[in-house]
Amino acid sequence: MTAGQQPPPRRAVSRRAVLFSGGGLAVGAAATGTAWAATGSPSPPADPPAIPPDDDLMREHGVLKRVLLCYREMIARAQSGGQLSAVHLQDSALVIHDYIEGFHEGLEEGYVFPRLLRAGQLTATVTTLLTQHARGRVITQFILANATAGQLASPGMTARLAAAMQAFDRMYEPHEAREDTVVFPAFRQIVPPAELADLGQYFADLERQQFGKDEFTAMVERVAGIENELGIYDLNQFTPQVSQYAPPQ
Repeated sequence: MTAGQQPPPRRAVSRRAVLFSGGGLAVGAAATGTAWAATGSPSPPADPPAIPPDDDLMREHGVLKRVLLCYREMIARAQSGGQLSAVHLQDSALVIHDYIEGFHEGLEEGYVFPRLLRAGQLTATVTTLLTQHARGRVITQFILANATAGQLASPGMTARLAAAMQAFDRMYEPHEAREDTVVFPAFRQIVPPAELADLGQYFADLERQQFGKDEFTAMVERVAGIENELGIYDLNQFTPQVSQYAPPQ
């Protein structure tokens, strides 16, 4: 793919089956009983067993964190007067659109948040997280609509895209940290262990049904490719020199 080309459109995952039952957010019994009815019954348990649902969601957060690092690198380049690549920006935003917003957030909104709301736990936090999901999708759509070679030729649009990435980063770093340290532990406490195991398998089955493969591994490889293109894949480059902090001899 050349620098001027846009990547081919990705197959977005419908959120409707997850989020809506009778026109409303899948809350209560609808969240666990009918939200994904359109996908069919889960397949028999895999060998080895699927990881717990909260652990699965947290590793998907790892994919998001790596895209946020790609965004941060592109923000720095734009702010220093460098040229952004439409391909890098489009592909980064598509990972968020296809996998995080199109699948991961659907699981949170269909299964995790409703259980907490029914239990009367973290209701204000869940409301804020839902608002942030919606706002993040608006930002992602803006990036996808404007991250083209023609638009990036304009310094004004480059600045607006950098600001959009910065707003997304600023929101999602505390967003996912709060989910990992508060929301998911609370969810694990109120869901019986046997149900957690079943739900972990169900999440794995849904991923196969939606994507037809191990999409987590595919997304990790896809993000690693973007990191390589941006020159930020090598983990060692982030190791600081600490001689200035060492005690005097």
